[in-house]
Amino acid sequence: MELQLSTPALLFSAITLLMLAYTNRFLAIANLIRGLHKKFIEAPDEGIIVEQLHNLRRRLTLIKNMQLFGVFSFLLCVICMYLLFRGVTDAANWVFVGSMLSLLISLVLSLVEIQISTKALNLELADMEEIFRKRSSGLDFIFRKDLKKDEE
Repeated sequence: MELQLSTPALLFSAITLLMLAYTNRFLAIANLIRGLHKKFIEAPDEGIIVEQLHNLRRRLTLIKNMQLFGVFSFLLCVICMYLLFRGVTDAANWVFVGSMLSLLISLVLSLVEIQISTKALNLELADMEEIFRKRSSGLDFIFRKDLKKDEE
């Protein structure tokens, strides 16, 4: 199969959308870190904040690497298109393979980051569930039904 100029061009839209999603994740994590930093300054001995900060540091590193491989994939696509334009098809094929591998690595890192993100949310849920069990209020009869269903 011969690689045509339009083939790497098709990846442009996919890669740019991925980069936009990665940037949004980065901005969301930056806001979370700023919020947790304020909480940490107020109560530095709270264990869940420290756990969340470690979790966010790992996620931040993963997102940085996701973006790095995404940009590298985009760059290789541009180089591939240039090589195809110049008629150097063998080199263009190898560069396109490199671009696809870089995109694959970026997506795998995204999967890992999603798993860590889920773990962070579970930490928050566990903390809220513990607080909910300790307190009681006049509205407990509404929420206790849900707890009884969960226990069964």
